[in-house]
Amino acid sequence: QVQLVQSGGGLVQAGGSLRLSCAASGIRFSINVMGWYRQAPGKQRELVATVTSGGSSNYADSVKGRFTITRDDAKNTVYLQMNNLKPEDTAVYYCYAWVAGHYWGQGTQVTVSS
Repeated sequence: QVQLVQSGGGLVQAGGSLRLSCAASGIRFSINVMGWYRQAPGKQRELVATVTSGGSSNYADSVKGRFTITRDDAKNTVYLQMNNLKPEDTAVYYCYAWVAGHYWGQGTQVTVSS
């Protein structure tokens, strides 16, 4: 059974940095896409960043130049380095993986204070 376990997140002041990690287990095949989504209170879940097995990455316009997504296929882990955080980045962040199905992490709170 595929499981995604997230770590990182927390409370940070505006302009600060955080790093999220997500480790996948129970994987038998190459993970096509790994990524991060977020959901702020009262809003729909939105894409933050994704990275394919070929290394192509995609970012939401709101995080371009501030966030960096990377993956370590040897560890089946994806990371999200978040720099210059803004209060509008406050949300629950969810890890995502597409491998013979769509899977989600448990979510982790990121709160950016002004």
